[in-house]
Amino acid sequence: MPAPLTLSARAQALKPSLTLTIAAKARQLRVEGHDICSLSAGEPDFDTPAFIRQAAEAALEAGHTRYGPVAGEPGLRQAIAAKLERENGVSLGFDQVLVTNGGKQALYNLFQVLLDPGDEVLLPSPYWLSYPEMAHLAGASVQLLPSEAESGFRLDPAHLEAAITQASRLLVLNSPSNPTGMVMTRQEMEAVAEVLRRHPRVAVVCDEIYEFLTAPGHQHHCFAAVAPDLADRVFLVNGFAKGWAMTGWRLGWLAGPKHVVAAASALQSQSTSNVCSFAQFGGLAAIEAPRDCVRAMAVQFDERRALLSERLMAIEGIKLRPPEGAFYAFPDVSRWGIDSMTLCSRLLDEVGLAVVPGVAFGDDRCIRLSCAAAPAAIEDGIDRLSRFLTGL
Repeated sequence: MPAPLTLSARAQALKPSLTLTIAAKARQLRVEGHDICSLSAGEPDFDTPAFIRQAAEAALEAGHTRYGPVAGEPGLRQAIAAKLERENGVSLGFDQVLVTNGGKQALYNLFQVLLDPGDEVLLPSPYWLSYPEMAHLAGASVQLLPSEAESGFRLDPAHLEAAITQASRLLVLNSPSNPTGMVMTRQEMEAVAEVLRRHPRVAVVCDEIYEFLTAPGHQHHCFAAVAPDLADRVFLVNGFAKGWAMTGWRLGWLAGPKHVVAAASALQSQSTSNVCSFAQFGGLAAIEAPRDCVRAMAVQFDERRALLSERLMAIEGIKLRPPEGAFYAFPDVSRWGIDSMTLCSRLLDEVGLAVVPGVAFGDDRCIRLSCAAAPAAIEDGIDRLSRFLTGL
């Protein structure tokens, strides 16, 4: 027998997405007949609005089934640039926009073309779990900027400045945040911009995928509009998945300095090439339409977020600052003295509740619960959680 092929060092170091793994296990248990309540997935439970589906169908009938421009359909790129100017206060040309296979590919492309071995990514923690893996795949290291639940998981500008070194190359900002639900204020962004003005080598990528999902009393601000003088080193990543309930369509975008976006497009030409042609016409219909469907879904997420927060805070021993956006809660459950991976495994095995351990996001004290589920499922999930914790 020949010796088995060995994996590359980067493949051996790669960690699979824990959120996708847990969601898949919950689905499999359901298929096997188990009673499972899943509050793990970061995916709206709404259908994609009908007018978007119909636009993609019309594109199919019109013959948009062939290879397209690697950077995206020109009409969609122009519409994204117009959206950024109209809604976010950022003026960019369509040639500064790259259409990608979801926001995840936009981030991956950017990390690959911007980072070298020896570079360092500044990453506020807790963080979305794919950021550090993408940095490592680009050969970069990660400098975590921990925050505390008591402060609402807010980034301390003084802490940021103290962490910057000669190796620092890229700061990641995610607002509204996955997993914490924190939404940066304009004043907080201005304070971060003031730090970055003193460190011209540090670029910024702003993951704005949850921009439409903010709780009442909170507002999304675009860092590129807050600090227009930093435009030559600010990148915006967004997509259609969360706001328009288009997760499976795999439509995202990267926007920023032209030469970097061109390099990301060249990389994409050697990997996936263009995004699905007819799906882009669905995205075009979505972005050019009024935001009625987006607002209607956001209202329901507001109600669910409030329900999830209220029920969690009613459980004695749980510590939670109500999330300000996105569709997650990230409560501190450290009182019970169980690491988050063990806790989540036991929740799934003993009461059939699927949630995500906080260790995947850089904070082992917490767990992440999603309110991208019907209110009845949220009620059921918190009942299961309460029953389990009460029995410990």
